[in-house]
Amino acid sequence: METATRTIARSRDRMSYAKAFDLNGKTPPQAVDLEKSVLGALMLDQNALSNTIESLHEGCFYRPENQAIFRAIRKLFDLNKPVDLLMVVNQLRQDGELEAAGGAYYVSELTNNVVSAAHIEYHTRILNEKFIQREIIRISTESLTSAYEETTDVVDLLDRTEQKLMDINDKNFRRDILPIGDLVKVANDQIVSAQEAALNPNGEGRTGIYCGLTALDRETAGFQPGTLIILAGRPAMGKTALALSMARNMAVNFNKPIAFFSLEMSGEELAMRLISGEAGIPGEDLKKGRALEGWEQVALSQKSQVLANAPMFIDSTSQLSIFDLRAKCRRLKQNHDIQMVFIDYLQLMTAGSELGRGGNREQEISIISRQLKALSKELSIPVLALSQLSRAVETRGGDKKPQLSDLRESGAIEQDADIVLFVYRPEYYGLDEDDQGSTAGKANIIIAKHRSGSTGEVRVRFVKKYVRFENDDVVPTGQYATALPNNNNFDSAGNGGAMTITVSSAMNNDVSGNGSNDMPAFGVVEDNESPF
Repeated sequence: METATRTIARSRDRMSYAKAFDLNGKTPPQAVDLEKSVLGALMLDQNALSNTIESLHEGCFYRPENQAIFRAIRKLFDLNKPVDLLMVVNQLRQDGELEAAGGAYYVSELTNNVVSAAHIEYHTRILNEKFIQREIIRISTESLTSAYEETTDVVDLLDRTEQKLMDINDKNFRRDILPIGDLVKVANDQIVSAQEAALNPNGEGRTGIYCGLTALDRETAGFQPGTLIILAGRPAMGKTALALSMARNMAVNFNKPIAFFSLEMSGEELAMRLISGEAGIPGEDLKKGRALEGWEQVALSQKSQVLANAPMFIDSTSQLSIFDLRAKCRRLKQNHDIQMVFIDYLQLMTAGSELGRGGNREQEISIISRQLKALSKELSIPVLALSQLSRAVETRGGDKKPQLSDLRESGAIEQDADIVLFVYRPEYYGLDEDDQGSTAGKANIIIAKHRSGSTGEVRVRFVKKYVRFENDDVVPTGQYATALPNNNNFDSAGNGGAMTITVSSAMNNDVSGNGSNDMPAFGVVEDNESPF
């Protein structure tokens, strides 16, 4: 469905080769003799057909008659029928394309001129190169023509041009089929790297990206490149706060460049949340302009600088389309080598005017979900997208824990995701205790789907006043100040601002040795006497 829709959309505004090269006034790159040689070899040599058919496509052939002949060969191959001169001619006749292919005589000439199929792979590579040259010229000419038009949306033009160039890359530079021996070697290298990373206290060498929530990292071994993670929950459960906490940990603690796309909250609101959690000052106090104490001002200044230096990139564009997202992520990957992408949230995205036209919302979400998975594989980074849950959770009895069937608007989300996480706070539903104890200030991250591991639940701490998630085994922010008794002996005002403290000492008590002090006399001199 998606591929067909994209093909129709591209053909609608596609400039023909004839028009493109008429505008340039030059002969297009081509290798007609090699086209004939390759087609003849495909009809004569079964091994040549099997070895090269997957690396060829209709666009590799410049002449229209050669394109028609290749279509017939491809159809016979797909139907598992013999491919030879007679079968190709018969297929062309059935498809009504024999005349368009130059007739039976032209087809027979192709096999007469073939001496050997020994170099067909090299010839195929040349045909692919000629196709790429023609496509680059056509796309460039098409973009150049559109750029001269005053009514052109330049942002849309830039995105379409970039997408078309990426389509050339995807179509012609696919990864070859690898023997199992090569794959086993790569897998063994990853196993060794994982073992070395486990022994390294800093976690260097690991393939996954750690989110900083220890219990979750332990279950997932980090978010792996090329995976799509869905983080879902009902409103007010803290989806954005959890994603932002993960992003902060990756950028600040592990120095991993990340991109955070927020379609719901502004960049300033996200920055305020980050500062509140980092400095340990309630966000409400920062928004209302409460006068800060001295230590709070110091913390605010220092922690703001820590965040400012973190490799985190935030985009708060509303109504973001999937193609805009892919274009921005490609640029961020190229310029900043981002290691992970966060999207808040999936249901607010659009598939674009071309893909979304004529379909319902469920089909559009399916397209977006599939494109996010493709993006993670294309850039070889994890992509985490937030998702809403349906109201079925609220009407369900019991503890109201979310299930995979609650994912809103499309089953394709569950299908495309490698990991599905639910954020669930029992105290939100008035449940004071569960099987893990008190639920006050606690949240469960439910691993409902894990393509490469086990499912289960992990417990984390939710700090409501900072809107932040932390490891459950850490001392909550705010308790450090009350963990030690207050010291009231500082004399900052009466000593010119110097921070001093008076401490009792045996040297100051009964230095004559006649009192109750067991310490011997030290012969301490008066302040007005010479020490020597």
